[in-house]
Amino acid sequence: MTPQDLYASKRTTAAEAVAEIASGSRVAMGMALAEPPGLLTALAARAEAEDVDEVRLYYFHSTPHAAATVLRYDLLDRIRPHCFFLGPVERALLAQGEKDGRQTVWFVPGAFSQAPRLMCEPAPIDTFMTCVSPMDAHGFFSLGPSNDYGRSLVKSARRVVVEVNRHTPRVRGGMIHVSEVDAIVEQDTPLFENPTRDAAPQDAVIARLVAELVEDGACLQMGIGALPEAVCGALSGHRDLGIHTELFAPGLMKLMQCGAVTNARKATNTGRAIFTFALGDKPLYDFIDDNAAVESRPVDYVNDPAVIARNDRVVSVNATLQIDLSGACNSEHMAGRQYSAAGGQLDFVRGAYGSRGGKSIIACHSTAKDGAVSRIVSRLDGPVTTPRNDVQWVITEHGRRDLKGLSIQDRARAMIALADPKFRDGLSAEARAAGLI
Repeated sequence: MTPQDLYASKRTTAAEAVAEIASGSRVAMGMALAEPPGLLTALAARAEAEDVDEVRLYYFHSTPHAAATVLRYDLLDRIRPHCFFLGPVERALLAQGEKDGRQTVWFVPGAFSQAPRLMCEPAPIDTFMTCVSPMDAHGFFSLGPSNDYGRSLVKSARRVVVEVNRHTPRVRGGMIHVSEVDAIVEQDTPLFENPTRDAAPQDAVIARLVAELVEDGACLQMGIGALPEAVCGALSGHRDLGIHTELFAPGLMKLMQCGAVTNARKATNTGRAIFTFALGDKPLYDFIDDNAAVESRPVDYVNDPAVIARNDRVVSVNATLQIDLSGACNSEHMAGRQYSAAGGQLDFVRGAYGSRGGKSIIACHSTAKDGAVSRIVSRLDGPVTTPRNDVQWVITEHGRRDLKGLSIQDRARAMIALADPKFRDGLSAEARAAGLI
């Protein structure tokens, strides 16, 4: 059969595609922009009709498409979210469930680099559903902006259903053949666009302090949000930068467009910006569409510290919620509750420091809640996401300090100096009580 014949034989409706999902199944959906709205709507309809029950849904990072369908609060008795990364959708469900005294989200801890194994090894996924770009003449779909764990689940899931969306960009590196899928649904829904918060005054200061540490020819990893965007803006005058990043966001695109990024000095994937998933706005999605200068790779490649370290002068920039006086970071727990997840922070912290000439940077505002709470604390309120042994540079709007090689006493003094002035006396008193200074 030709690829076109195979496509026609597997084409079906969303309702027919999800009809084969049995109660008690392990189902996975693509993350972020790979969430298939048509299939999720059809599965939600089955749950609403009480036609399916005890479906365990595995995923990282949901968007409003999932919130309006399979993650509806009224359906959580039948669809049980097993989430590896909490976002606004899950936090709202958890808050409502706490009020009502019910379990709503099953959080699964784990590093993003381990996602393929975490999903595939305990037991095979019964059905994997994901968005793809339209098929080419040779029978290949692209996983588009979300390679991450998609390729692994295409190989290991008992059944693979793809939703073809003409809005999904065709990104090099994440290809699957029509022969590898079991059912094809067509649904054209515009991709979710992630809003970026306006930059705060502290962001410009922190961005300058970060940019001063970045050499020409460095290889970048950035997160998402106002601060990483500000850092990218401060790097526009640099030359021959490279990109090897978990997330490809608008700031990195702009560095490529202005010529600051060439990827010419990278030891791996020379000439190409490498990422595992992209999230941003339509200009970003248009930019990565069939662009030979960008390529997606699976997360167990992109986030592997050994792979990261193969490039020289890797600069990793990550945020955190809290840092204690020894340098340990809690980047996932807030107000006594799980807030997000570890993601790939530790992967890149270790990969960047292992790189020749590399720098691992934790950058954040010194306070939260409009200055009412210090992010620098004597004791963390949650789990250690990045151990003190791994933290290198810490930057706030009050300065920067390389913690590597410093004693606990010197670290405490350095962290107090990076705190907001109104909290320094209290932190000093707590440090003395703990015998740190």
